[in-house]
Amino acid sequence: MLTRLRALQAALLDLAEKHDDVVMPGYTHLQRAQPIALSHYLLGQTEAFERDAERLRDCLIRADVLPLGSGALAGSTLVLDRERIARELGFARVSQNSIDAVSDRDFVCEFLFCLAMIGLHLSRLSEDLIIWSTSEFSFLEFSDAFSTGSSLMPQKKNPDIAELTRGKTGRLYGNLMSILTMMKGLASSYNRDMQEDKEALFDSADTIQSALEVFAVALLELKINRERMEAATSDPNLFATDIAEYLVKKGVPFREAHEIVGGLVAGCVTTGMSLNQVPLVELKKRSALFDVDVANVFDVRHSLSRRRAIGAPSPENIAMQIKRWQAKL
Repeated sequence: MLTRLRALQAALLDLAEKHDDVVMPGYTHLQRAQPIALSHYLLGQTEAFERDAERLRDCLIRADVLPLGSGALAGSTLVLDRERIARELGFARVSQNSIDAVSDRDFVCEFLFCLAMIGLHLSRLSEDLIIWSTSEFSFLEFSDAFSTGSSLMPQKKNPDIAELTRGKTGRLYGNLMSILTMMKGLASSYNRDMQEDKEALFDSADTIQSALEVFAVALLELKINRERMEAATSDPNLFATDIAEYLVKKGVPFREAHEIVGGLVAGCVTTGMSLNQVPLVELKKRSALFDVDVANVFDVRHSLSRRRAIGAPSPENIAMQIKRWQAKL
C-alpha cells in the first residue's frame, strides 16, 4: 500500500517538474480566486497523500500486537512463551489482556479509515481533473487509454478512470461504516458477528491498491493545455487581492484596503471595465496612494514571485519543494 502511494506521489512530482512554469487560476467555491502555479497544485496533492502514508505507518504501530495465546477469552493453562513467539513471527509486542485481545477490532476500523481517507483524497483529485477536462475549462485531457467515448454521442471523451475512482470512495466509506456499526453493539469478548470484518477489510484493501496503481499511470499520461491555463490566468480580477496588498504595503490597513478594492471591483462590474483598464486618475479618487507602479500588479509572474512565504507558490518555493520531494521519494 505504501509503495503504491509512493508511486502516485512520484507521478504527481513528475508532472510538477515537467510543468513547473505553467500558471493557472486557483479556485475557491469553484470561482476564480488568485493566480497559482500548476506545480503548486500538484505538490499540494502530494502533501495530502503523504498524510495518508503517515496514517498507515501510525496504524501499523497499534496493529503490531500478537494476540496468540489469548484462547477464547481467558488464555490457557498451557503456558506459552508469547514473547518468543512474537519475536519469531515479527510482532513488536504481545497483547496484555486476553479479553481485550479477542474483542479488539480497532485495528480493522482504523485501517479502513486510513483507506477511506486515501479514497477521499483520490476522489477530490479526480473531481478537479474531471472539471478541468471539460470543454468549458479544457485545461487538460486524459489519454485514450484512460477515457472512453460515449455510446451515443461520438464527440464525447469521458474521463472514466477519474469517475470510477471517485465512485469507489463511497464503497470505502460503506466498508468502514459496516464494521463500526457491527462492533458498536457487541458485548465484550468474541462474538460471531466479528467474522464480517474480513469481507470489508479485504475489499477496501483491494479497491485502494487498484485505484492507486491505475491512477498513477493515468497521471503520467495527462496532456496539459498550457495555453488554456495561462489564458484563464490573464483574468484581471484574479489580482484584486494583489491590489489590496499593494495598498497595505503603502500603509493602508487591510480592512480599509479591502473596502477600497471592493468598491473598485463593483465599479468595474457596473461599467463593464476590467480592473487593469481603470485609469490612474480614477484609482486615485479611491486612494491617493495609487501610482503608476500599480500596473505591475497585473503581471502574473511578478505576482507569484512575490509570494515568498513558506508554503506559498513563488518559483523559488516550488523549486525547493520539488527538490525536497525528490529526496524524499
